[in-house]
Amino acid sequence: MIIVESNVLRRLLSSLLLLGLLLSGTAQAFTMQDNKGRVHRLEDYRGKWLLVNFWATWCPPCLEEIPDLIKLYDAHKGKDLEILGVAMSYQDPKYVVDFADSMFINYPIVLGTPEIAAQIGPVPGLPTTYLFNPQGQIVARQVGGLTREGVESYIRKNTPAKQK
Repeated sequence: MIIVESNVLRRLLSSLLLLGLLLSGTAQAFTMQDNKGRVHRLEDYRGKWLLVNFWATWCPPCLEEIPDLIKLYDAHKGKDLEILGVAMSYQDPKYVVDFADSMFINYPIVLGTPEIAAQIGPVPGLPTTYLFNPQGQIVARQVGGLTREGVESYIRKNTPAKQK
């Protein structure tokens, strides 16, 4: 009889889920709670673009892109684009929350776990960003820093004329 550790089984199941994600191009419906207690679900964002950014307080490229993400959120909040920041690789949740406040991050911050990340897709490095279209499909993934201009350009090019 073979005994499989729960971590090994969990990793295997996560790998199978991620393989299905990559083959389908669509994430499973996710649910995550931000640091203020608000629950976020993929279906809550239907009709809008959604950017999910995995980051860490110790990550230089993550810190470089935060000002652009803040400006992007300010320009589109409540209209056509929403942002969720998912903090990864941390030891003290309070430190992450205080850090986000000190950086004036105005979009929701989720205290991430491997299980939360697995709901979206692979996070091979930080930052990793997923972009969902208004139909809830993953249409882009960026490993490494991004810019406001890059995101807005992508959305402009991929939004039908009647939606602009």
